[in-house]
Amino acid sequence: MRPAHAPRYPRDDVRLLIGPESARGQPRHARVSALTDALVPGDLVVLNDASTLPGSLEAHLVGDEPSSLELRLTGPPEGGRVRAVLFGPGDWRLDTDERPAPPTLSVGDVLQLADGAPAHVVAIDDVHPRLLELDLGPRAWRRIYRWGRPVQYRHLDEPLAMWAVQTLFAGPPWAAEMPSAGRPLSWRVLAALRQRGIAIATLTHAAGLSATGDRALDAALPLPERYRIPVSTVEAIASARRSQGRVVAVGTTVVRALEDAHLTHGRLVAGEGRATLRIGPQHQLAVVDGLLTGMHAPGESHFELLEAFVPPAAAAALHEHAAHEGYLAHEFGDLALIWADPHWVEARRDSNESRPRSRCSSRRARSPWGGNDFAPGPTSHP
Repeated sequence: MRPAHAPRYPRDDVRLLIGPESARGQPRHARVSALTDALVPGDLVVLNDASTLPGSLEAHLVGDEPSSLELRLTGPPEGGRVRAVLFGPGDWRLDTDERPAPPTLSVGDVLQLADGAPAHVVAIDDVHPRLLELDLGPRAWRRIYRWGRPVQYRHLDEPLAMWAVQTLFAGPPWAAEMPSAGRPLSWRVLAALRQRGIAIATLTHAAGLSATGDRALDAALPLPERYRIPVSTVEAIASARRSQGRVVAVGTTVVRALEDAHLTHGRLVAGEGRATLRIGPQHQLAVVDGLLTGMHAPGESHFELLEAFVPPAAAAALHEHAAHEGYLAHEFGDLALIWADPHWVEARRDSNESRPRSRCSSRRARSPWGGNDFAPGPTSHP
């Protein structure tokens, strides 16, 4: 499937592949501007309102021969510290998998950012040595926004401006890469949804990196990611359920946050947590009924998540159909609306109930940082 090479305008002038709502149905073709026609009054659309960080930082290793390295943040700074993947010389114009390997660092090494100030290496993952924790000091936010630029990849034609990688409803600066499924939702589309009686709610999820250039680390994606679910969103989902409405997640990050919170607590509660759940064909959906998402290829973790909604063969057929029809992929590409197949979801329930508890199929990814570092934070109950 061909990638989109640049941001697209108007935002809502992208194609929308509407998946069938039953195994016997056929996919339909539309524009995102006609999303309202695919939903009905009483449905609820849940958005990820995280804004995108300038998460790519040029760095140099202090005491080594001068060479330009790159740090790509995996999420927002917390207490002056950031987590990042270290890349070797080069920039986004080189294919991620072809970038030279970075030097192997140790705790105590010092990197220098463009401002000349130090970034101290305070932790290194024991399995993936390119995954670092760094102390940027008390001015971490200022340093990131002064010297960082958006994370981007070789399929794009030009350097990205920060405003090009934000959704219109962006809020807290948590995302390492743009929650791209929400970008085509213009104010016109959002207003049309409300006018049709379709509710809108938000949560914040720190969307992480989509590629690292390290096969072993790529296989571990998505990494644990911070999320926050407001009380109002929990109440909106409960209201949709009472009125027989469907919950539609805009982006895989929304699915991950809602399903992780439900699995953690046995029910959906408001508050903060860290998503460690990796969703795939064995996961039984508990909260989300539909997914508005970009085009994902077999073998990607995002595509694996689609297989929680529909059988793998159906997901592959939908991808093949989209590729044949010329849909565009990647963060500025086209979208698909996928509905959960009730028979497939029910089969997951039967499968999970027949498994011993110690072999839960909705597995949680091992935290690359070990211990309880990624245990969910405090939650508030509505």
